[in-house]
Amino acid sequence: MNRLSEFLSQHIGIELWVASLVAIAVVTLVLNQVVQFLLRHAASVTARTATVWDDALVHTASRPVLVALWVVGASFMARVIQRQVDEPFLAEAMALRDVALITCATWFLLRFIGKVCRNVIAARQARGDEVDPTTIDALGKLTRLLTLTVALLTIAQTLGFQITGLLALGGVGGIAVGFAAKDLLANFFGGLTIYLDRPFSVGDWIRSPDKSLEGTVEYISWRHTRIRAFNKNPIYVPNAVFTSIVVENPSRMSHRRIKETIGLRYDDFAVVAPVVADIKAMLQAHPAIDAAQTLIVNFNQFGASSLDLMIYTFTKTRVWTEYHEVKQDVLLQIGEIIARHGAEIAFPTRTLHLQQPGAEPPLSAP
Repeated sequence: MNRLSEFLSQHIGIELWVASLVAIAVVTLVLNQVVQFLLRHAASVTARTATVWDDALVHTASRPVLVALWVVGASFMARVIQRQVDEPFLAEAMALRDVALITCATWFLLRFIGKVCRNVIAARQARGDEVDPTTIDALGKLTRLLTLTVALLTIAQTLGFQITGLLALGGVGGIAVGFAAKDLLANFFGGLTIYLDRPFSVGDWIRSPDKSLEGTVEYISWRHTRIRAFNKNPIYVPNAVFTSIVVENPSRMSHRRIKETIGLRYDDFAVVAPVVADIKAMLQAHPAIDAAQTLIVNFNQFGASSLDLMIYTFTKTRVWTEYHEVKQDVLLQIGEIIARHGAEIAFPTRTLHLQQPGAEPPLSAP
C-alpha cells in the first residue's frame, strides 16, 4: 500500500485516499446503473405475470434500493476520509449509515404496502370479483402504522437510546395522553370497530333512525367518517358516534318492497274478489317482481270511505331509480285492472242524511 501510494503520488499526482474515494464513487455509480437495468428488466417480466406481489415489489424497490446503494458508498467514503481527517462527526458515520438504511427499508415497505393494496383492488375489479376497499384500506393503514412504529424503535436503539426506558416512558405518557385525549381515542377505536365489523363501506347508502343522518359514505378515516347527504352537503361524523347509535344500510338490502293500500268504492263490492285475483296474477307474472318472495294481495278492511286492498310485494332490483320505474308500472297496471272491472278508486266521501219535514227526530240515547 505504501508503494502504491508513492507511485500515485509521484506519477499521477494524487494521494491514495483520494484515488480510493474516486474508485468508490465510480463503483457505486456503475452498480447504480446495473441495478437500474436489472430492475427495468424485472419490471417487464413481472408485468406479464398474474400475481400482484412481484409487480409491486419491483416497482416500489427501485428508488429505495438506489438510494441505499449511494448510502453504502458514502459510508465507505466516510471511512476512508476518517483515516485521513480527524473530525468527530466522522466517527458517527456508521450509525448514520444504519439510520439511513433503516429509513430506506421503511420507505420501501410503506410504498410496497400501498402498491399491493391498489393492485389487489384493481385485480379483483378486473376479474369482476366482489371487493371491499374499506377493509383493504384499513389493513394497509394498520400495517403502515406498525411498520413506522418498528422503524422508529429500531432507529432509537441504533442511536443508543434504551428501548426499555423509552417503552416505560411511553406507557406512562400514554396514560396521561389517554385521559387528555379520550375523545380522540374513542374515535380511533370507533374507526377500528367500523373496519373490523364492516357495518358499512365506502359507497354505501346509510341512515340512522337515532340521528338526522342519511347519505352516501365517501371516506372513512381513523377519526371521522365523511357522508355525502342527498342535498350534496358533506357530513363529518366522529367514529365514536357509530358505537352508540343504530345504523341502517339500505345498500345491502336484498330486494326493495312495494307496500300500498288501494281503496275501492263501496259500490264496487261485487268486483272486489276478481280485482284482487287479477292484481295478484299480474304481480306473479311481472318480470320485475320476485314472486319467490312474500306476495300478498288481499281485501284488507272496510275503511271509512273505501274497501281497502293491501298490495305487498318485492322487486328484483335494488337500484333506487329502477325501483320507482317498476313501482310506477305496477300502479298503472293496477289502475287498468280496476277500470277493466268497471270499478273506481275511492276518495274520501261523507254521506249526509237530511231529516224529512214533519218527521220525528230520532230518540236520544238515555
